[in-house]
Parts: sequence; C-alpha cells; structure tokens
Amino acid sequence: MYKPSSWLKFGLFSVGLGQSFAFVLVPPLARDLGLTVVETSLIFSISAVAWAVTSSSWGRVSDKYGRKNIAVIGLIGYSVSIIALITPLFLVERNLLDFVFLLPLLIFGRLINGLIGSATRPAAFAYIADISEKSKRTKKFARLESSFLVGTIMGPMIGGFLFLYSKPLPFYIFATCGFISALGIFYTFPKTTLLKEKAEDMLSKLSFKDKSVWPFLFIAALSSLCQASLLQSIGFFITDVFSDEKDLPLVISLTFVVLSLSTVVSQYIFTDIKPISNDKLLIYGTFLTLISYIIAALSTSIALFYLSMMINGLGTGMFRPANASSLSLAQSTDNQGKAAGYLGSVMPIGHVLTPIIAMPIYQLSPEYLYFFSAFLCFVSLLFIILHPILKNNEQASTIIN
Repeated sequence: MYKPSSWLKFGLFSVGLGQSFAFVLVPPLARDLGLTVVETSLIFSISAVAWAVTSSSWGRVSDKYGRKNIAVIGLIGYSVSIIALITPLFLVERNLLDFVFLLPLLIFGRLINGLIGSATRPAAFAYIADISEKSKRTKKFARLESSFLVGTIMGPMIGGFLFLYSKPLPFYIFATCGFISALGIFYTFPKTTLLKEKAEDMLSKLSFKDKSVWPFLFIAALSSLCQASLLQSIGFFITDVFSDEKDLPLVISLTFVVLSLSTVVSQYIFTDIKPISNDKLLIYGTFLTLISYIIAALSTSIALFYLSMMINGLGTGMFRPANASSLSLAQSTDNQGKAAGYLGSVMPIGHVLTPIIAMPIYQLSPEYLYFFSAFLCFVSLLFIILHPILKNNEQASTIIN
C-alpha cells in the first residue's frame, strides 16, 4: 500500500468498521441501560449537527492546507471518538460509572467524530477529484465509497466475533485501524503544491446556493434523512416487530451486512462493469430505494425485510456515487474541496432530523416511518426527473461557475 489513494481507502474502510458496529451495538446497549429511543438518537443527531457545520469548512481548509493534513486530522478524530463513545457504556454496565453521566459522555464521544472526524471524507473525495479524469470520476468515487461500505459490512462480522471474546475489544481494534491509516496517509501523500495566495482566492468562489450545487445538496438531504432513519431504526424495528427471532443481535448485524454488501455490489456493477450515466443512476437508484421502503413497511417475515434491505442497498449504491460525481463534475478544479465539503455537510442532516421527525413517527407505528421514507424518495424522484441539471448528465458535467 504505497499509493496515497490506497491509504485513503483503508482509512474509509476503518471508519466503516467502527461506524457500522456502533450503529449496531450502541442503540440496544444504551436502551438496555435505561436510555430512551429519543435519547439514543440524540447521541447521533448532535454529532451530525457538528458534522454538518464543520464539513464544508474542512473542505475549504483542505483546498488551502492540502488533502493529506486534513485527512489525517479526520482519521485521528474518528479513532478517538470511537474509544470515547464506547467506554462510558461499559463503565456504566460494570457499575464503575454513575448512570447520570452516561448520556452526556456518549454525546461527547460522538461529538468528537462530528467536529473532527468530519474532515476525512471531503479531503478524500477532493483528492480523488484532483487526480482523476472526468470520464472516470464516477468509477473512482464509487471505489472510494465502496471502501467505506466494505468496512460497514466487515464491522458487524468482525466486531461480532471479537465482541464474544471481549465487549470493548472490537472498538479499540477499529480505532487502531484508524490510527494506522492516518500514519499511512501522512507518510505516503505528496506535498501539496497549492499556493496559499491561490487557495485564499478560491475560497470565495463557490456558494451552496449556486445552481451547480444546491440541486445535488437537496436530493442528498432527502436521501440522508431516509438513510439515517433506517440505520437508527433497524435495531429497534427488528426487536419490536420480529421479537420471536432467536439471536436478535446476530439478526440485526446480518441486516447491516445485507444492506452494505448489496450497496457494494451495486456500485461495482453499475459504475465499473456495466457503467450507466449519472442521470440514470440517480433515477434508478431513487426508484429502488422507494420500493425498498414500501416492502420494509409491509414485511411480515425477516426474510422479506432482508429483501427490502438488499433492494435498498442496490439503490443506494447507484445514487450516492452518481450524486457525488455529478456535483464534482459540475465544478471547476479550484472548487473540488469546497464542493465535497458542502456535500459532506448535507449528508448528516438525516441524523440531525431523525430524533425530531423520524423517531416520533416510529413511535406512532414502526411501519409508518418506512412509508414516510418512501414518500421522501418519491419527492426526490420527481425532482430528479424534472430539474434540468439533474435530468441531463452531460449538462451537469459542463456547468462550471
């Protein structure tokens, strides 16, 4: 692994390991210790607010100080946050820490990820945009995204086995992977050749209100709310609806595996083996996720729910790299970091709104949440079909501010 891009992929893989296992384990563990569904969601939503506020800034800073420095800072922040997030849970479980401190400490641990861990993604995608040809950008972005998703697949699998040996062990190992990838990036990345004066000049060029930016952010925000509410509700939904299933933690973990694996397969097929234009990927991907939420809401068996997650993964695997690539192609080379930062700032919006919008809907009835997500996908689908910059991939790639 001598290439900087390989270390970036390993870094995102490491983030995927910890993030997915945290989503699998933290909600049920926190609820077992006495936190409510809304309080558990609050842990992730506050971090998401911090992520949304800081991500665009990290993208701008990466334009000025280089992708390497910002990616390293982000990975260190992620690694520290994983340790800070999980430690209070096990201290309270062993009666070494009073329960009253649990929620504030969990929020603090996750907040580190939102404030500092948010630096990695915009720096990574901006670097890939810097070194890739326009014709190959969707494929390059998909491969980078796949590295993260493979981590989300392996997280529950590896973490599940390590968890049987020692509950804190998987989190400390995943954090170590983040530290290792930070070192790899630090020692292999080339020194930036960007002049400070030029970087300062480009900071004011791009606004999130620009016509080449906001449409991609809008559909990303809708997708974010759907995805975040799904990730945060899977554990609760399976526990509440399929309570008769044996080994519920394993069933929940396998759900994340099915979701992530189908996303990786989708990206590999439709951006690499059989490439499809970005506009079609956006339409097909959104349509599939719409169908998946309807099936999930109507699921009467765990097998049917797994099918809905597989379809959801296929749709997400089409949508995410196509949206990121289309946004990148619509910008000049000087604005790649800032554009990636804007997209990164929108992606956590779902985690901000989930406890406010999604979880109250879930508490009315679990299936209502997935019908609501299907409605959001329908709105997004109409917007993609009707908006000029989204319905024409070539147009999206030529509009440069």
